[in-house]
Amino acid sequence: MLRPRLAVLPFAVGSLLAIATYSTTASAGIDACGDIHVEAQARCELLVEGGCEVQCEPVRMEAACAAELHADCRGQCELDVSAECRGGCEADCQAQCIVDPGAFDCRAECQGRCDGDCSGRCSSDDSECLASCRATCSGACDSECDVDLPEADCEGRCAASCEGSCSAEANADCQIDCQADGFAGCEAELSGGCLAECQEPEGALFCDGQYVDHENNLEECIEELQAALDIEVEGQASAQCDDGRCEAEAEGSASCQVGPTDPHVAWRVLMLCGVVVLLTFADRRGGPRQA
Repeated sequence: MLRPRLAVLPFAVGSLLAIATYSTTASAGIDACGDIHVEAQARCELLVEGGCEVQCEPVRMEAACAAELHADCRGQCELDVSAECRGGCEADCQAQCIVDPGAFDCRAECQGRCDGDCSGRCSSDDSECLASCRATCSGACDSECDVDLPEADCEGRCAASCEGSCSAEANADCQIDCQADGFAGCEAELSGGCLAECQEPEGALFCDGQYVDHENNLEECIEELQAALDIEVEGQASAQCDDGRCEAEAEGSASCQVGPTDPHVAWRVLMLCGVVVLLTFADRRGGPRQA
């Protein structure tokens, strides 16, 4: 009986082998990943079974829950942006933008300014507060920066960036208070989903140790992570096949043999072995992974 246990998506080998070619210093909420706040150059990995299940604890659910709770609280947290915040922000932003308009990133500038506010608003040991504040930043910055403006239009792009960061600043306390009551229930629910995914062949997805709630869109989530941020997605597990005699280790060597087996599963053996060989080949050549 064939029992593949490689934590790699069989339908998209490239999604695990390729490192995103688009690089930015921004962090962002990723739509296909439940709008979770993910830092640039985060380490994202698929885990399975034992090593995965120990990660399904409440503290690992905070980022995903904050993104979900932010959306729930948005209706009651719509305070107006102060003119003082917007005016000071736009002056500083435009001074930076005109130096090199082509390198200016609306989301990066918005998120960087907003994250600084979160650090001053929440104590370093209050992880729920930080998660809520950062989710508020991601939501506001992504919403305002999702505009198509000319590269040289520093005024327009800074207006969008500052609207996002000032909106997040105005609503952060409301969001933090509103979300506080929902964490326990959300974390319990997501922990159960995490444990279930750990038993699936694909495994559960984590970025910087935080569980990613992809809402049954794992392929799309991984593709969007790679398209939006400079990240790598790693698979961790070994592969074992009985009749197909496919044996491999993703980070070591690969040995693939397809012996007599049921023709209905032979293609699965070949696909699994192909994935492992490609991973091993890429690892040995020093790419595409980054240290």
